[in-house]
Amino acid sequence: MVSAKSVLYYATHVNELRSIIQWTTWHNPVHERDESKEPETLKECFRLMDLTSRSFGGVIKELHPELLVPMCLFYVILRGLDTIEDDMTIDIEEKEPLLRDFYKHLEDESWTYNGNGPNEKDRDVLVKFDNVAKEYVKVKEAYRVIIEDITKRMGNGMADYAKNQDHNANGVKTIKDYELYCHYVAGLVGEGCTRLFVEAKLANPALLQRPELMESMGQLLQQTNIIRDIREDHEDKRYFWPKEVWSKYVTEFGDLFLPENKEKALNCQSEMVLLAIRRADECLFYMAGIKEQSVFNFVAIPQSMAMATLELCFQNYAMFEGNIKITKGKACALMMESTQNLQMVCEVFRRYARKIHRKNSPRDPHFLDISIACGKIEKFIESIFPTQTARTLPAGTTAATSTAVAKPPVSEAEAEKRRKEDEEAKWDTIYIMIAVFATLGFISICMIGAAWYFGARFDLAFGALKEGKFLPPKTPLEASSVASAVSSKFEGAVHSEL
Repeated sequence: MVSAKSVLYYATHVNELRSIIQWTTWHNPVHERDESKEPETLKECFRLMDLTSRSFGGVIKELHPELLVPMCLFYVILRGLDTIEDDMTIDIEEKEPLLRDFYKHLEDESWTYNGNGPNEKDRDVLVKFDNVAKEYVKVKEAYRVIIEDITKRMGNGMADYAKNQDHNANGVKTIKDYELYCHYVAGLVGEGCTRLFVEAKLANPALLQRPELMESMGQLLQQTNIIRDIREDHEDKRYFWPKEVWSKYVTEFGDLFLPENKEKALNCQSEMVLLAIRRADECLFYMAGIKEQSVFNFVAIPQSMAMATLELCFQNYAMFEGNIKITKGKACALMMESTQNLQMVCEVFRRYARKIHRKNSPRDPHFLDISIACGKIEKFIESIFPTQTARTLPAGTTAATSTAVAKPPVSEAEAEKRRKEDEEAKWDTIYIMIAVFATLGFISICMIGAAWYFGARFDLAFGALKEGKFLPPKTPLEASSVASAVSSKFEGAVHSEL
């Protein structure tokens, strides 16, 4: 059920409401999954995928049929591995071999695991892992080789961190260790996905020769999650922000959450955001190598969300007080933009880079570095999608004619088409506002009707208003006089009825 808070928010943010309606009503998947041809075990795999992440599950289910099942299984397998690594109730003596040998169970159709704590939200993935194995053995061998290799390397990396007592007690020490951790939990995912894309002939094979691009795709997503989830991780006693960073500002990590250290916390946060946005241009470079639209959507949507989340977190102390995230309306708008083409995604990156730059404070010790990082993003975008400027105009073109050069003449048919589109957009907004106010009106009528049904005396209220009494009685004497007036009116009404 929609909360009253959400109704109020979208009543004042009509563009976001419009984005939700557009995405849910008009979005057409590039490829549609045909559930009628799927066995029950595969349907269960998709259910487990939705259980762990509806956002990723949604884009995976729109992938090219060649990659639909392999990518679903790859995601669920890695979520199972991650569920073991995240569960602090599993003893290290049991956890380490589980992580290292997890890849050996991929083809074991009878293996399941029921040792997760009762509060582990994704434990169902491991309890019903036999369904995953039954479908895994059916996919092409080339895909199985890639998935097994990534699972094995990720499991070993997670085990190394899990058995590191110093890491468990004190968290990540250096930026190098921080990026290595992100490599094991996300960078390897980027590599595995790229190898699957290339194997399916849906991405440029040259991407495999640029491992730093694959790495940046995973690093940007994982670092964004670590930055945003700082409060939740602190409450769970998990420390992923490197000591090399936070020790510049406070003595103990928990001091970041003290109100008197607000400025220090924001300065520390800006350094973490800086580490992430330095990866942005390489992510755009990577997306240029994707050949197929559904695969492009799969990689572009999370990256756009990451940039929007970084901008939301930047210089926002609310992040230290609780969990924050972009609204559903903004998320739908980003998905609409990110499923178009690379140029639209570049515009999203440019927009949020500029917002970060505007929020950047000269008092911040990283002011200059953040400005340079934002400028680097713009410079890269300009190199692949140059804008028309005075310097790029053909020789002999004057400033007076620059508009004509930048915007060629539009035909009458095209002008008429644009006019109709603008008219439709205007009426869409009007219809949305009518729907919002109609909903609010209906709720108000229901509330007033319920009050009347249970005995509310609106006639007395209207009578007081007619007498010019707009405020409740302030003194007992006034209250008694009002009560007497009400009583006399009531008696008069009764006498007249008799």
